[in-house]
Amino acid sequence: MQVAIALYPRFTALDVIGPFQVLVNIPGVEVVFVASEAGPVMDETGHCPLVASLSLAQVTAPDVVLIGGSGFDDDPTYDNPYGVADLRVVEWLRAVHPTATWSTSVCTGSTYLAAAGLLDGVDATIHWARREHLERLGARYTEERVVERGKVITAAGVSSGIDMALTLVGRMFGPELGQAIQLGIEYDPQPPFDTGSPAKAGPELTALVKSFMDAVIAAPA
Repeated sequence: MQVAIALYPRFTALDVIGPFQVLVNIPGVEVVFVASEAGPVMDETGHCPLVASLSLAQVTAPDVVLIGGSGFDDDPTYDNPYGVADLRVVEWLRAVHPTATWSTSVCTGSTYLAAAGLLDGVDATIHWARREHLERLGARYTEERVVERGKVITAAGVSSGIDMALTLVGRMFGPELGQAIQLGIEYDPQPPFDTGSPAKAGPELTALVKSFMDAVIAAPA
């Protein structure tokens, strides 16, 4: 079974590394990083490159597709109507989705699925600060942390990729393996603060974080 994790310029590292760690040690599962061209792809911070071992053209029939998000989602400098960094990834998703068993996303990776036409009129999730972008692309935003609709699974912001990957393992191999992996990576969240969603954080903190995120996109590259 091949799991293809797509990379593109300025991706968010945890979006893809969390699911990678959940999936990589399952016997019989090959996890590969892919990109438009094989080689290093730089994350959004400019400090954490990951290496795509294969190009998109080399991966034509993955069993599972996973696309992470970016803090620069919907950057106005992107010259396309979808607000994504790499249209070649969108085209690849359109090509491989029909034969894939699962197509999945983390955070703003769902905008790539939507741009590929996979979320038209479909319930999906995304980072809370980018819900409008997802809705403009035809999806129906929901606040759920992990949303499963048919063979498409979307996860909310950044850290939810681990939840999504564990959900995926449960669907593919049964809950026992998912439980074992959760224990193996000691995924037992006990955050020091209870502000992980707008509903918990309150309007003032939510507005502050949203303004910071918008300023990052608006800043010159």
